Amino acid sequence: MKHQLSLLLAACLLAGTAANAHLGSLLPTPKTMGLMWCQTQYPDHFRFADGTSERLVNAFTELMGVAPSFTEGLPVNIETGAEIEGAYDYELYGYDNEAYSLDIRNEGITIRAVTETGVIRAFATLAQYAEGVDGGQAEMNCGTITDWPAFKLRGYMHDVGRSFIPFDELMKELRLMARFKVNTFHWHLTENQAWRFKVKQYPQLTADAAMTRFVGCYYTQEQCRELDSVAYVLGINVIPEIDMPGHSQAFQRAMGHGMQTKQGVEELKNILGEVAATFVHAPYIHIGADEQQITYPNFLRTMTDRVHELGKRAVVWNPIQGKTITSSTGADMTQMWSSAGKAVKGLPNIDCRYNYVNHFDIFADLAGIYRSNIYYEQQGNADVAGTITALWNDRYTETWQGIVRQNNFYANTLASAERAWKGGGAQYIEVGGARLPWDGPETDEFRDWEERFLFHKAHVLSSEPIAYVRQSNIEWMITDAFPNGGDAAKVLPPETEGLQDSYMLDGQTYQTGLARGGTVYLRHVWGTIVPAYYDSPQTDHTAYAWTWVWSPEAQQAGALIELQNYSRSEQDLVPENGHWDRRGSRLWLNGEEISGPQWTNAGQTIDKEVPLGNENFTEREPVVVSLKQGWNKLFLKLPYVATPGVRLNKWMFTFVLTDVEGRNALDGIRYNAAVDPTLSVSIPQSNAPSARSYDLQGRPATLRGHGVQVAQGQKHLR
Repeated sequence: MKHQLSLLLAACLLAGTAANAHLGSLLPTPKTMGLMWCQTQYPDHFRFADGTSERLVNAFTELMGVAPSFTEGLPVNIETGAEIEGAYDYELYGYDNEAYSLDIRNEGITIRAVTETGVIRAFATLAQYAEGVDGGQAEMNCGTITDWPAFKLRGYMHDVGRSFIPFDELMKELRLMARFKVNTFHWHLTENQAWRFKVKQYPQLTADAAMTRFVGCYYTQEQCRELDSVAYVLGINVIPEIDMPGHSQAFQRAMGHGMQTKQGVEELKNILGEVAATFVHAPYIHIGADEQQITYPNFLRTMTDRVHELGKRAVVWNPIQGKTITSSTGADMTQMWSSAGKAVKGLPNIDCRYNYVNHFDIFADLAGIYRSNIYYEQQGNADVAGTITALWNDRYTETWQGIVRQNNFYANTLASAERAWKGGGAQYIEVGGARLPWDGPETDEFRDWEERFLFHKAHVLSSEPIAYVRQSNIEWMITDAFPNGGDAAKVLPPETEGLQDSYMLDGQTYQTGLARGGTVYLRHVWGTIVPAYYDSPQTDHTAYAWTWVWSPEAQQAGALIELQNYSRSEQDLVPENGHWDRRGSRLWLNGEEISGPQWTNAGQTIDKEVPLGNENFTEREPVVVSLKQGWNKLFLKLPYVATPGVRLNKWMFTFVLTDVEGRNALDGIRYNAAVDPTLSVSIPQSNAPSARSYDLQGRPATLRGHGVQVAQGQKHLR
C-alpha cells in the first residue's frame, strides 16, 4: 500500500489510460474541479498536525489503508468549521453538513470543511486517486475540488433476516461504500425466517429452532458494536431495524406468543433497549410497522415513545397497513415503498419506492434509477431526505455471493448514490421509465457514470461479484408489435420478409424504432406504472428485435442472455429445458438458433424456500457463441401471451456480448441497429436509419406508443 500511496494523486494527464486513476474517474463526480500542473515526486508519507482528532486519524487510515505520520511527509492541513462557498445544505437530524474543499499543492494538501464528516468525504476523494496506478515515477496533479451532496441520505439496505451475509463481508462492504460517499447502512435484522440480532435477555430468538433459513447464523452484540463504531469513523449512519409487528414469525416461534400481546410489547421494549445500547452512534432505530394490521391499542405510539426514551429517533415504513402516518404516531422519518408510499409533509422521507433491486434486471433498471430524480426533487429538503437501495430476498439463495451478484449490489447502489450526491435527474422514473434514451444529455451522463463505475470495477472492486458490464453502446431496432391471436409460434412478416424499416399486415403499417442498452423492457415488471418501450403493451402480440455486431476477427464470445428476469421475491414457474421463457421467445445468431439452458428447476412451480438456481443469467456461465469476421446478425422473436404461473408479467430481453468468462464486455466490437449495415454507415447519434423522425427514446415520432390501451400494471409489492 505504501507503494500505491507514493503514487497517490497521479496526474490526470498522466492517467489518460484506463490503468491509472484520474480526476475523471471520481465517483460520485464532484461539483467543481480546477486543475493546475505540478511536476513533483509524490512523498512517501502524509503528515498530520498534532492534535488531529482520533476519528479523523482513524478515518484516514481506514480509507487510505495506511496511518498518517505526525513527524514527516507531505503536510495535510485540516480546517473544520469553515464556510464552503456555494454549498447547499438542509437540516436532517443525525446527518452532518458534508461540504468540503480539497486543495492540492506542491507544498501540501489543505482540506476545509464545515464538519469532520466533510473532511472524511475529502479523504474518500483522495482514496479514489490511489486506485489503478501501476508503477513508474509519479507526478502530482495539483488543483482544487469543491464538493457537497444534493441529498443528505444516500444508503443501502441488506435484508439479512431472510438471508444472511457474513459479518466480515458486511464490514468490507461498509469500507468500500465509504470510498464512494455512501453514508447510510440500513440493517434489516429480523424477519419471518430468522432473527439475526443476538438479544441477551432472550437468547431463544437466535436459537436454531427459531430459524428456517441459514440456521445458526446471527450477529453478536459485540459484532454489531464494532460495525457501528467503524461506520461512525467512516461517516456512515447505521439504521438497525427490528421489524414489528409484521414479519415476526421468528419472534413468535421463539417466544411462544405474538408481538401484539401485553407480554410481547414488554419484550419488544426490552429488546429496543439492547438495540439502542449496542448501536450507540445510530441516530435512528427502524421499527418497520408495515404489512400487518396493527390491532394492539397504541402499539405504534408505544414503540416510538420507547425509541425516544432511549435517545433515538424512530423510522417507519410508508405506507403502514390501515394506518395514516401523522405526528400522533410518533414517527420521526418514513421510508417510502411501493407506488402507494407518499411523502408525509413535515417529516423527512426516504425514497425507496422504485429502488427495490430484488425486482431489478442487471441493465435497464439501473439506467432507469440513475436517470430518475429522487421523489420529483432536484435536491433534498426538509421533506425528502434521500434514497436507499434495498436488497430484499424473499426467495432463498444458497450463498451470500448470489445475493450480492443477482441484486447487482455494487452497480445499483453506486448509481443511486451518485444520483443522490449530484442531484438532478431529468424526470422521475414514473415518467422516464427503465431505459436509456437513444440519444441526448441523459444518455451522455449515463455513459460517463458507466465509464467511471467500470474503472472502479476493474480496480478497488475487482474481487467483488459484479455482473454489470458496459451496455450504453448496444443498439437495437424493434418493430411495432404484431397481433398473433394468442399463438406464440405464429410466423409474422419479419420472419418471411427479412429486415425492413416497416411492414404491412392486413392493411396495417408496422414500423420500427430504436432502443439502446443491454436489456430492453417492452413492458416493465410494474406494468405501465414504469414506462417501457411500448406505451401500451398488450398480450397476444409479438415483437421482433435485431442488431448487427461487427467483429474485427472470427472469435468466440460469451453472451449474457435473458428473456425473463427472475425476481428474488417471486415464485414464477420456470421454463422447460431448452426454452428461454414460457412465452415462446427465440433468438438466432447468423441464422443459427441459440437454445435455452438446462434449468436447475426446469418446469417446476417453485416456492420461496426452493433455492433460486440458474434462472437468472448471473448464476449461469455465459452462452459461448461464435462470431465471424465482419457483420453478425442477431434476431429475436418476442411473443407476449398469457403466461400462467408468472405473477409480475414483464416483457423484456437481454443480450450482451462479453469475454467468454462473462466478466467484461467484449472489446473491439460494435453494435449497429440497421436494416443492412453493409449498405449504410453506423447510425449517427442524432439520426435514425431512415428519413422518418425519431424521438429521443428511439421510436418514430409520428407513431410513438402505437397500439391499444391495456390495464394498469400491478402495484409494486415487496
